[in-house]
Amino acid sequence: MGMWIGRGRKARRAYGLDEIALVPGNVTLDPEDTDTSWQVGQHKFAIPILAAAMDGVVDVPFAIEMGRSGGIGILNLEGVQTRYDDPAEVLQAIATADPDKATPLLQKVYTAPIKEELIARRVEEIKAAGVKAVVSSIPNKARRYGAIAKEAGVDIFVVQSTVTTVRFVSSRSDTLDFRTFIQKDMAGVPVIVGNTVTSEACLELMACEPAAVLVGVGPGEACTTRGVLGLGVPQVTATADC
Repeated sequence: MGMWIGRGRKARRAYGLDEIALVPGNVTLDPEDTDTSWQVGQHKFAIPILAAAMDGVVDVPFAIEMGRSGGIGILNLEGVQTRYDDPAEVLQAIATADPDKATPLLQKVYTAPIKEELIARRVEEIKAAGVKAVVSSIPNKARRYGAIAKEAGVDIFVVQSTVTTVRFVSSRSDTLDFRTFIQKDMAGVPVIVGNTVTSEACLELMACEPAAVLVGVGPGEACTTRGVLGLGVPQVTATADC
């Protein structure tokens, strides 16, 4: 059911996580008997939690600890981890910078080019700790970075952008063929794709046979997409539709 928001424009009510509650069922279960494990491709994880592929969230040590705890820490292949030999030093400088100097510092930090040899090194560092290596890139870098990560032994590859669709139009860059990338380029390595919020776009992504689809645009505390750009769907409705 929808409602009119203007002449010739109809909208549908959508719901966020803080607007709904789950109704208890007729049977309760001992928490000790629950199983929260889940599987991505051939890999099984104890807890269904993914740490976001953001420089401010996941570095190599965090990815290792997240893996040891049973979850997934996704390492961003286009951030400081692949631009600097010692990213910890850069992150410390950002964390301790004066507020009025933080923005110029960030701009300077991300002008450094990506060193492709660091992609393999980061994957190897995570795997050396005995946990699954999960890394991400945006679609137009996926084929190149995916090939490097695959050769280094990556366990799961994530193709992620703010809004991801199978059909993409660009006059400046090549379009990623998701089906070919997932089924041929990364054969043997589970691929997660996202983000999406509609049933139609989700179905088209699923038809390419990824291991999982990330649902949600702008639902997190650290994301400003919905507030700044006005793009997205509240998370409960997005999840239910997808």
